[in-house]
Amino acid sequence: QVQLVESGGGLVQAGGSLRVSCAASGRTFNNYAVGWFRQAPGKEREFAASISWGGGRTRYADSVKGRFTISRDNAKNTVYLQMNSLKPEDTAVYYCATGDGNWPDIRYKYWGQGTQVTVSS
Repeated sequence: QVQLVESGGGLVQAGGSLRVSCAASGRTFNNYAVGWFRQAPGKEREFAASISWGGGRTRYADSVKGRFTISRDNAKNTVYLQMNSLKPEDTAVYYCATGDGNWPDIRYKYWGQGTQVTVSS
């Protein structure tokens, strides 16, 4: 079992930046890819970014590419999502997740509780 806890969400003005974190405990976290997802009010959850277990490979949704950066610090069992040039449409609950599978097709089995990010216009 892996337990994931997100933090760092909040309220920010459009054009601003925010970094959310995903701290893991339980089973060895370092061997697994991690993804960030988000769910806006009234919409389905969508993929935002993912990072391989070693951090050498990343993927981004087109909607965040060039503005968001995913990274990880395996010594701290933590994955980060740096969000720059935020837009009101980035407003959502942000979830991190991990699981099994070969990159980039990860079967996400473990999810955090989410952290709210609100971008005001």
